Amino acid sequence: MSYSLPGPKAEAILQRGNAVFRSGGNYQKRVAAAVQAGKSQRPPQTIFAKAEGDFLYDVDGNRYVDFQNGWASNPCGNANPEVIEAVYAAMKQYGFCYEHPLRYELAEKLLPMTPYGHHTRLNYEVSGTEAAEAAIHMALCARKARFIISFDKCFHGMGMGTKLVSGYSSESTRYMEAWKGGVLKAPFPSAYDAPADMDIEQYVDYCLWHLETRIPSYDVPADLIAGVIIEPGLAEGGNWLPPKRFMQGVKRICEKFGWLFICDEVLTGLGRTGKTWGIEHFDIKPDILVIGKNITGGIEPIAVVTATEEVLGDNTYSSSGSTYAGTPAGCAAALKTLEIYERDQVVAQAAHLAEVAAKRMALWPEMFAIVGEVRNLGMLMSAHIVDPNTGEASVNWGMSVGDEALRRGAFVVNDHENTIRLYPSLTMREETLLEGLGLIEEAIRHVEQQGPLGQDDDVYYPHYYTGFTGY
Repeated sequence: MSYSLPGPKAEAILQRGNAVFRSGGNYQKRVAAAVQAGKSQRPPQTIFAKAEGDFLYDVDGNRYVDFQNGWASNPCGNANPEVIEAVYAAMKQYGFCYEHPLRYELAEKLLPMTPYGHHTRLNYEVSGTEAAEAAIHMALCARKARFIISFDKCFHGMGMGTKLVSGYSSESTRYMEAWKGGVLKAPFPSAYDAPADMDIEQYVDYCLWHLETRIPSYDVPADLIAGVIIEPGLAEGGNWLPPKRFMQGVKRICEKFGWLFICDEVLTGLGRTGKTWGIEHFDIKPDILVIGKNITGGIEPIAVVTATEEVLGDNTYSSSGSTYAGTPAGCAAALKTLEIYERDQVVAQAAHLAEVAAKRMALWPEMFAIVGEVRNLGMLMSAHIVDPNTGEASVNWGMSVGDEALRRGAFVVNDHENTIRLYPSLTMREETLLEGLGLIEEAIRHVEQQGPLGQDDDVYYPHYYTGFTGY
């Protein structure tokens, strides 16, 4: 089975989008460049007409197993009817107003659920980006210091502040270079980036040395650094999973210098990694926790920052929040989602599905020359795609696998990267999970036999599936 994409209805909508959205003209230029280079097949695109449970349906009637999952925001499946009903009831009763009782009910429900239950204060935000920026300002004000440390490959959002803190790529902050004065970058031990032929253990030692010795000795005195912000798994950076020794080393260094440990769990939190919080895999108590995505079942935007009494009990100077932070609908969605988690044992179900997927995906590096490795932590799943001729990570081979998976009915995350990432709902039916993994295997096999669509990143014009794409 292979869909012809885009279908006629999707094509008509996409043409409208190219005329009005950001950088829409860029897509046509890249298409022309690919045609001139002799590429006969355009990357697939589509427009979705319906999302339901484990599936998406496009405007031309094609069905897809949903591994994109609202960018990991729909833990209980697409358009969960219970959450929608709770949101509707809240909107009907409260509309949008401040100081409604649901704000307090959610705070009292959520704080005991934080890692090891030692957080006592929280603040509502709208998005993960806002929450990460708020957490950083809280740390700066709590420690009365001016610098924050983040890590290579990290991603904390697309706001002005979080772009500067993120280590996604130098291109993501083009023309903003001069704004990075308060951000210190530390290396993250991803195996494919180890310098000087280091093995992973040597690279961990180097990364910890850089954090503990190089930065405070040569960059900024330790007492001017407020803390570090880190993800338990670098999701947007390619699902890189840190060794436990590295994470515990970071925490030890924080305690040594009095730095705050900020844990960004926007994508890894609330069951995505097979535990309620990703940081629980490392036996670490964070000082500040950033929460988003899963908390409202993908229906309403809300995010939360929680922290210890020391950080938020009397933090005079930090300020955050926005007009729609902690709306009645958002709080109602979160309360219902957490109720479903408890009632249906969602985290345990996710852990079971993760074992099923890991067993299947572990075979891929042996089955396929273009799969360098798989990296799985719970339902944070990925395949690292390489050029079979060089063994090097390849954006073009990776994007081609993502494209071919879409044609075969599996919607994966491939954000212009060499890695294909899978974020299924935490309640996906096991047979659907296996069906989707089978479709991805077909896609990998096809690309391995036929080669990538492009030869280099300048020729391989963007796909991005839904919409005109401005990349």
